This record gives sequence, C-alpha cells and structure tokens, in this order.
Amino acid sequence: MTTQPRLPVPAGATDCHMHIYGPAERYPVAPSNPSPVPFAYDLAAYRAVQARLGLSRTVIVQPTAYGDDNACTLDAVAALGPDAARAVVVVTLDTPEAELARLHAAGARGARCFMLKGGLIPWDRLHEMGAKVAPFGWHLQLQFDGGEMPEREVLIRGLPCPVVIDHVGRFHDPVPPEAPQVRALKRLLEAGHVWMKASSPYGVSRSGPPGYADVSAIARALIAAAPERVVWGSNWPHPNIFENKPDEAPLLDLLGDWAPDEAVRQAILVENPARLYDF
Repeated sequence: MTTQPRLPVPAGATDCHMHIYGPAERYPVAPSNPSPVPFAYDLAAYRAVQARLGLSRTVIVQPTAYGDDNACTLDAVAALGPDAARAVVVVTLDTPEAELARLHAAGARGARCFMLKGGLIPWDRLHEMGAKVAPFGWHLQLQFDGGEMPEREVLIRGLPCPVVIDHVGRFHDPVPPEAPQVRALKRLLEAGHVWMKASSPYGVSRSGPPGYADVSAIARALIAAAPERVVWGSNWPHPNIFENKPDEAPLLDLLGDWAPDEAVRQAILVENPARLYDF
C-alpha cells in the first residue's frame, strides 16, 4: 500500500538519496557487489514515487551494485535534466582528472565512499580521495557503522572537502542521543563542513515503524544541533529490503516529528540541498 504525505511538501523539495537500477544486459553488476540487485527499480518506477511525494529534484546516488561504472546513474540524471537532478558517483584514486571533469559536467557533485563491504576506498586513503575531488567543489559521502564515530571523528574532521554522513549516522546499535557516538557526530556537524542525511531510519532501528523511536531520537537531536547542514532522502528503492518495502510517504512525514518547525523543514528539503548539490 502506498499513500500521500500528510505534511505539505514545499516547491523545490529534493530527494537527496535514492538509487536507480537498470537492465543487467545494459548495466552489468560489478564483481565487488556484495548483495542481490533489485533490477526492477528503474527511472520510470521512481518517477511515480517522485510524483506521489510531490518532490521536484533528485540526487541519484551510485549504488554499490555497479562499482565505479556510473553509467546507469548518469543516464538517469541526463533523463531527468540538469535543473532536476544531480549525482553522487563512485570514483577511485586512479580515476583521471579528465574523467572527474566529465562526471562534473554530467551532474556529479559528490563521491560516494561506502565504508562497508563492497566499498572501494579504505579509511587510510580517504584524505587522498578528498584532496582529489576538492578542486571540483565535491563532497565525500560516507556510509559506515556510526558506532565507529568516536574513532573516526578526527579523520573526518580533517578531510579537505565537505563530508556528508549517510542515514542519521547509521548507528548499527542505536544509542541514546547523549551517547558518545552521537555526541561525536554532533560535534562534526557543528564544525561547519560536515552534513547529515536524514534518511533510512528503518535500516538500523530496533523500535520499528511507524515512528522508529530510537533512530528518531537521534535525528531530532542532530537536526536541532545543525539544521542548516541536514538533507532528506527516501533511500528508494530500499535496496536491502526485499519484501514489504516501506512506504515513502510516512518516511517523509517523519520529518515533521524530527523537525517540527516548518522553516527548518523548508531548509532541509529545499534550501540545504540547493547549496550542497549546486541546484
């Protein structure tokens, strides 16, 4: 069952984290891919979700399925158009500068560094990657177990470009907002160059739907600390869930709980993405 959002969705609202998958004969899966690929979730399927939610802009994040072959992601960006879409791509330390320039012209504004199984960049090379993409004004998008946040804090703080932390920190064992792991992320957000995606609460929640109380408590605290550096994402098509996928409308409505102030929601959905992704 799918529904409409209860809260008003402002003009220019942006989905800052979703993935596109295409037919295997056109977009082959990378050997590094760690999990099954949901091939049915193409751009036509996403357009229906986008229309139902009332979203205007999209940031397509390169899925781990394709490694550093960004063709599927960039084809979808091109189809949506330069006013409506951007990409977060996967590159390596060997990617030529000319290729980075080509990706930038095609709409890329960040490099995804998946610090879990299937990722291509280790922690000890992350500073090099940041230096490689910084001249293009890109950020590094990091996904890892937020339980590691205290030990990663100094490294992340010292990266030479903006940083975006996925999925409310993705604390694999959700902890209270006052826990050291969350306080470390809060300090990073307050430092000025680190951002957070308010997305995928279901990925680690032990409380479960509809409110995901454990992750929601963390989200509320972090949004209150740095509302100007938070963006929202649907995480469609929820690639690690293969049955009973969540309805995106209640996930968008959760933002009303995490950010009760309408002006803050406007910033998270419209103004912050416009700055971060150069819309």
